[in-house]
Amino acid sequence: MSKGIALLAAGGTGGHVFPAEALAFKLKERGYAVHLVTDSRAERYAGKFPAEEIHVVPSATIGSKNPVAVARSLWTLWSGMRAAKKLIQRLKPVIVVGFGGYPTVPPLLAATRLGVPAMIHEQNAVMGRANKAMATRVQGIAGGFLPEGGGAFPDKTVTTGNPVRPAIIAAAEVSYTPSHPGEAFNLVVFGGSQGAQYFSKALPTAISLLDDALRLRLRITQQVRPEDMEMVGGCIAKLEMGADIAPFFTDMAERLAKAHLVICRSGASTVSEISVIGRPAVLVPYPHALDHDQAANAAALAATGGAKVIAQSELSPEKIAAILTAVMNDPEKLSHMAAAAKLAGKPDAANLLADMVEAIAAGRTIAELKRTRA
Repeated sequence: MSKGIALLAAGGTGGHVFPAEALAFKLKERGYAVHLVTDSRAERYAGKFPAEEIHVVPSATIGSKNPVAVARSLWTLWSGMRAAKKLIQRLKPVIVVGFGGYPTVPPLLAATRLGVPAMIHEQNAVMGRANKAMATRVQGIAGGFLPEGGGAFPDKTVTTGNPVRPAIIAAAEVSYTPSHPGEAFNLVVFGGSQGAQYFSKALPTAISLLDDALRLRLRITQQVRPEDMEMVGGCIAKLEMGADIAPFFTDMAERLAKAHLVICRSGASTVSEISVIGRPAVLVPYPHALDHDQAANAAALAATGGAKVIAQSELSPEKIAAILTAVMNDPEKLSHMAAAAKLAGKPDAANLLADMVEAIAAGRTIAELKRTRA
């Protein structure tokens, strides 16, 4: 017998959709039906999302100071809230859970106005704008990196960690196997659209600076924007080396499991996934991220010794080449980093988040939930 419908709302990026997907699997296991509210951008990420139905409601972000643009955004948000209200009245969910991003605002607003239990999950160490706007209205706040009992809403906040997809949990079963001199070295490079742009320019040059013996060991997986594919592909061909380049990899979990080193941005989902799998990383926080949340996420993993953090302004192809030269000749160091990263991982985050969802759906308070966890 179904326990009812859980309506999950997420912005249309992997960083928002992937944690929602992980929760969705857990809630389905526990007897809930799951529906997803998002925007059209999520189609590339939501292919494996276990939802009975995926709904798109109008939404917009208010990022412009132009009065006309602001008015247009407000009208879109109002239209989205009306559409979300109708959706909630039709589905009658027992809870609405937001995962950040502006598409979560209309369903969360509608839910709180209709008296439906609601909560949010914040992946980052710094709360995003959409979640911050909704924080006063919801019953609970789950945090990936938010400190429990701290921040602006200590009585509402529970640190669950960031839930990761089943594919990541499966990849975590693969032990880290170091690459010794003369053996193939799997390097995985990714970082979202803007991150991919930076790495697309820096990495081929860095590889060209390596000694021939090291360069021939490299097996590269690199996320590359569609408009950069020809440039990066040409560079890789000239270097005569093994590489898989694509705008998006559906099997990234498996590729991370095989990685000897990861070079990437430090979005919350990324940091959480490489921690759960336990892979050494060089983290390059996106310098234009709002509130510098990526730098805060990276610091959490660096503190355990699982990653090296380098600001983009301090990184150059020469420095990347120097890092690769050092670590490819020091497999023991990478093994230690992999172990440290895994210690920081929270593979049970999806279960903890599902416990919180069930508690709030049942009308229990955060104080009661914390007492049962103690």
